[in-house]
Amino acid sequence: MNIDQLINQLPDYAKDIKLNLSNVLTVEGAPDLSQKQIYIIAMASAYATKNTTLMEAIREEVGDQLAENEIHAAKGAAVIMAMNNIYYRFIHLVNDPSFTRMPAKLRMNIIGNPGISKTDFELICLAVSAINGCGMCIESHTHELVKANISKLAIQSAVRIAAVLNAVATGLSA
Repeated sequence: MNIDQLINQLPDYAKDIKLNLSNVLTVEGAPDLSQKQIYIIAMASAYATKNTTLMEAIREEVGDQLAENEIHAAKGAAVIMAMNNIYYRFIHLVNDPSFTRMPAKLRMNIIGNPGISKTDFELICLAVSAINGCGMCIESHTHELVKANISKLAIQSAVRIAAVLNAVATGLSA
């Protein structure tokens, strides 16, 4: 299934989402991101939604535009953030400083060596963290991106892609 077929599967009440999807997967619709960055963010976001129809459509859209290491990084970001977003959301929401002083004791080596540029991996992790709703991770990834001189427009674009893909997954499931 390609993106056009996916858009046609969305119900009429998701018309805004159909239009947004067509837009955010382009460099015009995702300012300050390259097409490759858009595809990596979209792939990781699709995995984060756990919607197989969306995952299939994004894989077809991406085709051979991403190298194996980039696909690996997108999957790795979705998986590591699935763990980290739960753990760090707990740390943030429990409101007990003693938990913040405890070592996480969770392996996270992919963050230090993702196989792609650190900033691209941070963009991916930010998008997945937005889908998973971890404020602490969103803040951390945004901080790292700003520190690396990634524009706020690029950061917003990454989150917009995640938001739209999450809405597509909801529309397909509703």
